[in-house]
Amino acid sequence: MNLPPLFAAWRQSLRLGYGAAALRGDLSAGLTVGIIAIPLAMALAIAVGVPPQHGLYTVLVAAPLIALTGGSRFNVSGPTAAFVVILLPITQQFGLGGLLLCTMLAGLILITLGLLRAGRLIAFIPYPVTLGFTAGIGIVIATLQIKDLFGLTLTEQPQHYVEQVALLVRSLPDAHLGDGLIAAICLAVLILWPRWVPRVPGHLVALTVGALAGLALEASGLAVATLGERFSYELDGTTYPGIPPLLPDFSLPWQLPGPDGQPLQLTYELFHQLLAPAFAIAMLGAIESLLCAVVADGMTGSNHEPNGELIGQGLGNLIAPLFGGITATAAIARSAANVRAGAFSPLAAIIHAGVVLVAILWLAPLFSYLPMAALAALLLMVAWNMSEAPHVVHVLRIAPRSDVLVLLTCLILTVLFDMVLAVGVGLLLAAGLFIKRMSELTDTTGLSRDQGRILADLPIHVAAYAIRGPLFFGAAEKALGALRRFNPEVKVVIVDISAVPMLDMTALAALENVLIDYRRLGVTLILSGSNARVRLKLRRAGIHRLQGHLLYVRDLTQAREKAIRLLQADSESLPQPA
Repeated sequence: MNLPPLFAAWRQSLRLGYGAAALRGDLSAGLTVGIIAIPLAMALAIAVGVPPQHGLYTVLVAAPLIALTGGSRFNVSGPTAAFVVILLPITQQFGLGGLLLCTMLAGLILITLGLLRAGRLIAFIPYPVTLGFTAGIGIVIATLQIKDLFGLTLTEQPQHYVEQVALLVRSLPDAHLGDGLIAAICLAVLILWPRWVPRVPGHLVALTVGALAGLALEASGLAVATLGERFSYELDGTTYPGIPPLLPDFSLPWQLPGPDGQPLQLTYELFHQLLAPAFAIAMLGAIESLLCAVVADGMTGSNHEPNGELIGQGLGNLIAPLFGGITATAAIARSAANVRAGAFSPLAAIIHAGVVLVAILWLAPLFSYLPMAALAALLLMVAWNMSEAPHVVHVLRIAPRSDVLVLLTCLILTVLFDMVLAVGVGLLLAAGLFIKRMSELTDTTGLSRDQGRILADLPIHVAAYAIRGPLFFGAAEKALGALRRFNPEVKVVIVDISAVPMLDMTALAALENVLIDYRRLGVTLILSGSNARVRLKLRRAGIHRLQGHLLYVRDLTQAREKAIRLLQADSESLPQPA
């Protein structure tokens, strides 16, 4: 088996010719996306239940590794909002160590998918399924931000969405005015700033304004929860607020704290419990990364290598957890910003990781002043953009009812239960509806003698049918069952299958049953116009030409001649139509 090409994006960039202009574009794009990634990485790490530095470590390790080995020139990888609904329950149940171990398992699954060349299969996921679960994820993420938007203190963390909403509603009377004001200010900046100054990242301005407003409110006596109050680290026996201004250490995930604060114990049961969420992480990572690559290709006219991208994503998620990085995948918003800022090669994604490195080493103390409400406002905007609410409403208005059913089913199941169930049910529902639609395209009709000159003088002992459409398990029994409904005087049945593009094992079995019935009744079947693929399938199934029982002909003209000869050979006294 040929291995999918590693470093495909780099080789493509070099083939196109890498010069000074390309380097300037990569530098500009890397700096821009790096600035965008810093607050997002911290906010998303907090959203999945781990300290903010782990989001930065993800960008620092996974992003350059994926850029080096992956298959898309423009993808920028790191923590993304889509994973929040999957990763948060893992953190709650298995702790930081369990989350990182699960990410490594997902990396192995992604590498396996790439080696099996499954990259093209992601394209077969129906659009209503993708739109439904991404919209549902957006709703869940937005709900999770209510706590920090209003500075609420929750005494418990319910697992189910309805219980979470009920607890938030009960806690609203305890909302803090300072946090609410910060959230409102940051949301206003996030909404309005891109319209005024689109070249400057709006979220950077929003967080800066939010931090200054937080300091002002603190000075006036209004308490505002900050990142430094929520998170801290220990160095040389001293506890400091915020995140450590240090590079991540190498550590095995099972040596990190589990849900009880103690190191994980590697057991078969632990791997068994983590396998399902790891598979969900891998599937979502594959979908999002390849969709991101398709979007980037559409913006630039390039072509990505999907299997190489899956292996690159797998390597990133396999290595990053060894340095404290959480799950990474390509981010559509950051990759689009990368393209718009002039990126030419994967070097831009590596430079963006370098910007994060600088932030960790020299700006970490400043992050302590970021209000939690400002970060929650940022994630609320991410959730809104991810949900594509206007587009969902448009699709609900114009899409066929079956697609609307699939979209709403995936959305509701994602919100009320989880994404894995939503995608599974959505795929099954979409497949069932597709099978139903395809079966409706396949029909068997009787050919009347007044439909054409060829059939005009057929004897009454000959019946003629035409089957149109694919003969597969959803349509075969109905289509071939119609061949049993004819006058008892009929001795020859002509079936035009020139419009049958394919048939499966169910159709072959149904056709064999028809032949058994015909032999018992003394009826000969003539198949007309079969294409090469159908004839090969019939031959391999052992349905061969058999004089007196089954004949193959090129067209209806030859079928008519064969039928008349068979009747004449059987009896010269059969009555002919006047």
